[in-house]
Amino acid sequence: MNLPPPAQTNFLKSFLASAAAIPDQSDFSASVFPLFCGNKLALLCHQSIRPMTLDEAKNFIRTCANQMNSRYGRVVFDEWAVVSLAENKARVLVYYGPRNDDFLKNFVKDLGALRSELLGGRYGDGDFEFARHGAGTGFESFMVMGPGAYLICNNTSESMESIAKNPRWLSAQVPFAELSDKVREDPLTISGDTQFFKKPL
Repeated sequence: MNLPPPAQTNFLKSFLASAAAIPDQSDFSASVFPLFCGNKLALLCHQSIRPMTLDEAKNFIRTCANQMNSRYGRVVFDEWAVVSLAENKARVLVYYGPRNDDFLKNFVKDLGALRSELLGGRYGDGDFEFARHGAGTGFESFMVMGPGAYLICNNTSESMESIAKNPRWLSAQVPFAELSDKVREDPLTISGDTQFFKKPL
């Protein structure tokens, strides 16, 4: 915008005052840099996204599972896990389900039809896929949680095809899509001090 020097100063003061009045947002920080060229003013705004922590991911997953079950009328997925595949090693970060001992041991087999999708690198943060014909302990769904991290969802007794036949499935997908949006905005970041899942003694 073209402004004379005094007007530049007044405009900048007004802009920064307005920005300061915006309620604090804990999930991002923004920096504003005024750029002047002659009598022209431009504002460069840089937004820094705060990554999702593992504890936050756990809370979001529990909330999503409870809401899906409520909308569906019974348990949709009885197994939820966040796994890291970084450095070509499968490690469990979070696990909720009945197979503490067998989940990781059978991971490759249970991945089944989703294997090529998950490992193909075509999905971004928050993207997900369902395996329509997965049965038994074969995984029904995965969601990309962040670099090298995936949410695995499974019903150990029903297939995705059977789950989807219930008319309530359409409504039950809403919390799952909302979780996807949260991840897309703030992907999970696994730090060097992340504690991996340990089965209860």
